[in-house]
Amino acid sequence: MKISLEYEKIRKIENQFGINAMTRLGRNSKRRQTAILKHLQSNGRAMVDELADTFETTPQTIRKDLNALAEVNQIIRFHGGAALAAGTEYTRFQVRQEIAREEKAAIASAVASRIPNNTTILINSGTTTAAVAMRLSHHVGLKLVTDSVYLANKIRDFAGIEVMVPGGVVRRADGAIIGENAVDFIRQFRVDVAVIGAAAIAYDGALLDYDLRQVYVARAIIEHAHSVVLAVDSTKFGRMAPICIGRLSQVDMLVTDRSCPAALRELCARQDSSLVVAN
Repeated sequence: MKISLEYEKIRKIENQFGINAMTRLGRNSKRRQTAILKHLQSNGRAMVDELADTFETTPQTIRKDLNALAEVNQIIRFHGGAALAAGTEYTRFQVRQEIAREEKAAIASAVASRIPNNTTILINSGTTTAAVAMRLSHHVGLKLVTDSVYLANKIRDFAGIEVMVPGGVVRRADGAIIGENAVDFIRQFRVDVAVIGAAAIAYDGALLDYDLRQVYVARAIIEHAHSVVLAVDSTKFGRMAPICIGRLSQVDMLVTDRSCPAALRELCARQDSSLVVAN
């Protein structure tokens, strides 16, 4: 009876997330892990207790499944839950917004509070950087250059901000403007502050991303700013991506969340980058 009930539970989950049924009950764990991954792809992150309720199993079983997925770099574990790990292709922007949402909100507030009025600022495409821009509604006298049509559309009605965007190809996944025209446009400016993101920070301080075309834009942003602020949540540390944007030593200030590991704190000290931990 117990085996039949377990089979019915997994069949229900498979139907919910569109997973093809398998015939062997011995594969239940693998099938459940596939369903969990699909759940995270749709929602960005989830808590252990939530997944246990959804899959009608124990939290201990879910933890084992999450650990197995984390071992093959499909997800990122955090205390009490897991988030989808960025892959070689961009996850939908709306899903990435949900990953570490509270941490990104705290980071965004910390960054925005440090941007003075009457400033020229460059903000590159990303979920954390977009959150920063959304907190500039009460600033005045800002000239803001961004490589994101999504971000530009969100803030175009802010009374105190003049928004400028380059020409180029718009990436469907997140509205980032990529290509040589975008790079050339950014190179015309010498801004006071640049706010950038990164897909990963390597243990040696390399800032990494996935899309070479977007990396060219990010490099231009770094090169043409008096001060560079890197806004990333702490789960980005120690992850890998194939293309190098630059080095942490090129960043004047790193703003991250309170889960910032000791190794990242030490790295900032060695690279002479100011560290702000947002509460």
